[in-house]
Amino acid sequence: MTALLLLIIPAVAAIITWLSGNKWANKVALAISLAPLFITAGIILDMRYEEGFELITFSQKWVDAPLIFFDIQIDGLSLVLLGLTNFLVPIIILSGFGSTTHNSRTFYALILFMQSALNGVFMATDGFVYYIFWEMALIPIYFIAMLWGADESRRITFKFFVYTLAGSLFMLLAFIFLYLKGGDFTIKTLYRLSLSSVEQTFVFLAFFLAFAIKIPLIPFHTWQADTYTAAPSQGTMLLSGIMLKMGLYSLIRWLLPIAPVAVEAWMPVVMMLSIIGVVYGSWIAIQQDNIKRLLAYSSLAHVGLISAGIFALNAVGMSGAVVQMVSHGINVVGLFFAAEIIFRRTGTLELASLGGIRTVAPWFSTYFFILLLGSVGLPLTNGFVGEFMLLFGVFQYNSWLGVIAGTTIILGAVYLLRMFQRAMLGNTTPVTANFKDLSVAEHLTFLPLIFLVFFIGLFPNPIINIAEKSIEQIFKLSIF
Repeated sequence: MTALLLLIIPAVAAIITWLSGNKWANKVALAISLAPLFITAGIILDMRYEEGFELITFSQKWVDAPLIFFDIQIDGLSLVLLGLTNFLVPIIILSGFGSTTHNSRTFYALILFMQSALNGVFMATDGFVYYIFWEMALIPIYFIAMLWGADESRRITFKFFVYTLAGSLFMLLAFIFLYLKGGDFTIKTLYRLSLSSVEQTFVFLAFFLAFAIKIPLIPFHTWQADTYTAAPSQGTMLLSGIMLKMGLYSLIRWLLPIAPVAVEAWMPVVMMLSIIGVVYGSWIAIQQDNIKRLLAYSSLAHVGLISAGIFALNAVGMSGAVVQMVSHGINVVGLFFAAEIIFRRTGTLELASLGGIRTVAPWFSTYFFILLLGSVGLPLTNGFVGEFMLLFGVFQYNSWLGVIAGTTIILGAVYLLRMFQRAMLGNTTPVTANFKDLSVAEHLTFLPLIFLVFFIGLFPNPIINIAEKSIEQIFKLSIF
């Protein structure tokens, strides 16, 4: 029942928020969005590792033919992503308190509806139910980006929608094929299927295409920078902070255990694409003058490294990937919120027009710098833990690829510190001379993020232990 509440509460909250009207929508949405956070926190505090894979489960036969079970469950891996989702959604809602949003009741209702769908993706253990939640998560972000985005958002969002929908259809075909082989869509059945190498290759390619587009990995990344830039800031935070984790999570949950032979055969190709993404994303980020586009390519580099850690197929790489999913979500949401504050006060995100913000807004520049250091991977920050484990995992797979992947640290420091220098240091410009420091709501948005930057950096063991144990449990159930 607890798992079911994580689906029901945000969905009901979306309806209540819409009915509350534009004046109260953001406050109602924030208040109710805290309920899933408290539930998730309670599960984390009450977790018992020895209970195995099915920590919390709800199962009910849904359809007789084809046989579909409404199966949702919370194990260690899903709990980490549920914690990230239900922590970031209230932060994202709170981040909008300083701006005026037209038709705000619909806007915040869509965010809460998306929260419900995201929770479903991270809990579903029936492939058909998982696919439904996967597609449900696309609907609200499509409307958020299209209706509240920049002038070019309709064309850009349509491209994003077509990309992701096309990949999802291939995934659906793979699930149908697996159903015909096993008789149902549940993970316990699919993990134990004995598939030929040809059959596994088909499943691998179909799943990988859907997940690679969502992450995104090169060469399926062309929708990302434009969508991140055109979407409203809350939409960009949802996309970068949570939604791309759907693809990374699904690599571990669905792809690797179901098609292990194909995974090993295609591992060199995926590793090469991932490492290319690290270098390409970093290099293009260096050349950007727009803060949101710079952060978009930075995200591309970071998720490339996470994907490489997963496909290194060793324990430290996969555990590091889980840790870095959390750290990346925290850091990228904070950095995109900082970009939103700059845009609210100056009307621009072009670095050429900025400068000297530190002298007029010391609190803002301090928070910005801390989040930036977390993203760079400074020791004692959250980004260092996961990045070190990922690089170690890739180095175990191939030392040369590990060295190339390690350039993300150097290049990341180059483009992020250069961005900070151009925006925050030096003399003020005509657009930054009257830059106001943070409001109370903006302080409250930043502080939980800043706290986790240091808390995870100093005490990473809880997440690492959850990641290690849950990944071990997943692969014990599979034929990998």
